[in-house]
Amino acid sequence: MDSYCCVFLSIFLCISICLGEDYDLDDKTGLGRSFDGIGGLSGGGATSRLLVNYAEPYRSQILDYLFKPTFGASLQILKVEIGGDAQTTDGTEPSHMHYEDDENYFRGYEWWLMKEAKKRNPNITLIGLPWAFPGWVGNGENWPYSFPDITASYVVSWILGAKQYHDLDIDYVGIWNERSFNSKYIKLLRYTLDKSGLERVKIIASDNLWEPISSVVIADKELQDAVEILGVHYPGTNTVPEALKTGKKLWSSEDYSTFNDNVGGGCWARILNQNYVNGKMTATISWNLVSSYYEDLPFERDGLMTAKEPWSGNYVVESPIWITAHTTQFTEPGWTYLQTVGHFTHGGSYVALTDERGNLTIITETMTHDHSVCIRPPLPSYDVTAQNVTFHLKGTFASISELQVWHSKFDFKTNKTVLFQNIKPIKVTEGSFSIELDVDEVYTFTTVRNGQRGSYPDPPPSAPFPKSYKDDFDVSGNPYFSEAPNFADQTGVFEYFTNQTDPGPHVSTLRQVVTQRPVTWVADADQTISVIGDYQWQDLMVSCDIYMESVHTGGVFIAVRVNKGGGVVRSTRGVFLWVYADGTYKVTNDLNGMTVLAEGMSGTRARVWYTLTLTVKGNYASADLDGYPLWKNAVLWEPRHGWAAMGTSSFELAQFDNFAIEALA
Repeated sequence: MDSYCCVFLSIFLCISICLGEDYDLDDKTGLGRSFDGIGGLSGGGATSRLLVNYAEPYRSQILDYLFKPTFGASLQILKVEIGGDAQTTDGTEPSHMHYEDDENYFRGYEWWLMKEAKKRNPNITLIGLPWAFPGWVGNGENWPYSFPDITASYVVSWILGAKQYHDLDIDYVGIWNERSFNSKYIKLLRYTLDKSGLERVKIIASDNLWEPISSVVIADKELQDAVEILGVHYPGTNTVPEALKTGKKLWSSEDYSTFNDNVGGGCWARILNQNYVNGKMTATISWNLVSSYYEDLPFERDGLMTAKEPWSGNYVVESPIWITAHTTQFTEPGWTYLQTVGHFTHGGSYVALTDERGNLTIITETMTHDHSVCIRPPLPSYDVTAQNVTFHLKGTFASISELQVWHSKFDFKTNKTVLFQNIKPIKVTEGSFSIELDVDEVYTFTTVRNGQRGSYPDPPPSAPFPKSYKDDFDVSGNPYFSEAPNFADQTGVFEYFTNQTDPGPHVSTLRQVVTQRPVTWVADADQTISVIGDYQWQDLMVSCDIYMESVHTGGVFIAVRVNKGGGVVRSTRGVFLWVYADGTYKVTNDLNGMTVLAEGMSGTRARVWYTLTLTVKGNYASADLDGYPLWKNAVLWEPRHGWAAMGTSSFELAQFDNFAIEALA
């Protein structure tokens, strides 16, 4: 009797699993929400910093993989940081208004990036969001909403400048909301946009959590009219009932933020489907667009692809690019989700979209838990097993006879991962087709026939930063960007500067221009600093011409073995050589200047050019001023390696020229 029961049970399980489950895809009962797109985020902060320094053709190739339709990721949304002169994760991005009476719409690289995206995809959606603000916007407070009219005018000026100077139409603007929700500002921003002829520009709020924005929108009719999109960060594919009650479009306006190996690709595959299946979110935007910042800064390789070596030309098209393509190459914003989407019985999910003109695209994912963990929030446990599924196409899709098939398979055992492979079309018989789904797979079944796995010849091999490096900051060699190649500002902003009154050898320099602590959610240092080079450098000689502009209070430094940046920049250590306008110098083991290795008189003063040279070898450091020794063989122990850097002792004006590095080992 026991043997008979076991045989019966085995047959039953085989029928249940082998025959699989049935899923209807039907539009006759109505459609779901309108699809708004998949995008990437440049900024928050300085995440595309090194991209602009790539030589051609590699820079254009990277941009093609990101934005060119039916080639790579084919992104449909680009969200950029409205620079605020402040550290916002991996660096600072310059404001278009450093000071209240200052306007310049050519600083930074986001203008260039938006134009390059539009060049490839004229229909791409553009979004701007400030992560920080120049200090004058806060009027001395680390808060941008004490004077909401000033903040609204500042943001609107950026949108107007995008159009006036770059012919860029910004579609949406987000709300800075790291600490609390401010409905008064949102209403005033809507008023200011309308008054400026920007009725078409819509507001995303609150670019943080579902609450309290959802409940307040329900209760406040004026706010409800002002907000177009409820945007949330890292929702874990879930929404809340109040958000659904608003009737607003729901977006995951910042998501992913995960190391872009194959587990990161699995994370991206899972949330792209399940953000809609679970949370009814119709757009998902990756932080970040491209990992184009020094890898030892926070959140290394948290982009859709990696491009962190402009000096070598090397870049890597990572798995999230091709996972994105499973959706973006076979849909467009304005397509509509079917109501018949959901989870498979044995794990995974499926979505289906239509252009309502007969085209149908189905995306399935069967990512297992451990192979799709995102950086945040925590992922509850769940199971996925191999399964056979049958789709029944009904309604207007009943006449479809064949679907194109694109397939990705993450192989974590033998490392034979296949990404975005076009395989044999599948026949649809009497409105149905079946497919065997293994774990950790993504499929696209579609009537759209123009998908493509674009490619270029392999880029040059990876190489370390050059051991010998010089930059005289001649602006004529870098006409499109305000920052010098390969420098990554971590506090403050270092821009090209032309000395109109000094036609001498320092006519073109790099100038630190932030003179007031910005309004920011990250703990910027009290000093300004820009890093460059190879984080593994140990023995090094750095020299630079420096010019202090602040009489009596001015101070500048050059440094080696700098070990931190990003949001932890305040705790940066290294070997720092400082000279001051009061005629003194010191050598410290930290950016804060608390651990002093040597100090004395230098005779330096403001508004005079000097050449500083700092040499570190083993446990000893020495420095020269204009070729004369300041000190020799100061003893140091930590850190053992890090970047080179330069900066100022406070938020002050100072200039730098003829920067040079020689790695000694």
